[in-house]
Amino acid sequence: MERKRWLVPEGATIDLAAIDTGSVEGAPGKKKETHAASEELKVRLIELQERLWAENRRSLLLVLQALDAGGKDGAIRKVFSGVNPQGCRVTSFKRPSDEELEHHFLWRINRALPRRGEIGIFNRSHYEDVVTVRVHGRIDAATVRRRIETINSFERGLAEDGVTIVKVFLHISKEEQAERLRKRLDDPTKHWKFASADLEERARWQDYQVAYGDAISATTSDAAPWYVVPADHKWYRDWALLTILVGTLRHMAPSFPDPEPGLDKITVE
Repeated sequence: MERKRWLVPEGATIDLAAIDTGSVEGAPGKKKETHAASEELKVRLIELQERLWAENRRSLLLVLQALDAGGKDGAIRKVFSGVNPQGCRVTSFKRPSDEELEHHFLWRINRALPRRGEIGIFNRSHYEDVVTVRVHGRIDAATVRRRIETINSFERGLAEDGVTIVKVFLHISKEEQAERLRKRLDDPTKHWKFASADLEERARWQDYQVAYGDAISATTSDAAPWYVVPADHKWYRDWALLTILVGTLRHMAPSFPDPEPGLDKITVE
């Protein structure tokens, strides 16, 4: 299966610095040909999502993580265009509110889980609670380890309850991030996406690389696998994400429920 190209196997230790963020390995061709292949995959995604929605027994959860300007918003917009919005729900996790901070770190995650038949999309997720807080020194190493154990147990439980989990890290280079941040500054319509805090986070680039690498290595599993997608080229990113999602849904093999008996004898006057 093509999606295994980006899979981080259970038990593997990953070094993000060793992965080429500009890779287009496996693409059907150059940008134009890959765009065409992505459009074909979108058709298949829409068909499979309709079956999942109609079946109403299981759900699919996509967890998207990336550094600032990593392309999460764009990937969601491009990949899920045309998908029935009734069966697809996006949740963006920002800085926790005061109410959320008063609860267990998975409280807000539980509230956003997809219902049966749905594709749920997390734009950021519970992984902020083992990566960002670690980089900023808000929790110690022992707390990180405990939270990792909690996440693994939580995700195993979801899988046992019929939630298929796909976790994707959109991996960009520091140079590509700089270019995207410059474009936000140059375009007045994108100023809302830029904050001076982005530069403070950028200064912690290496810390984030290590923290994400550790979190991915510690939480990838057969029940909740991680995929690291080279994302410097947006057209490749979208094709890779579509390939992963369609491959996952094909493996799930959702089906339309059996029709009510006797429909062939009914006439609508």
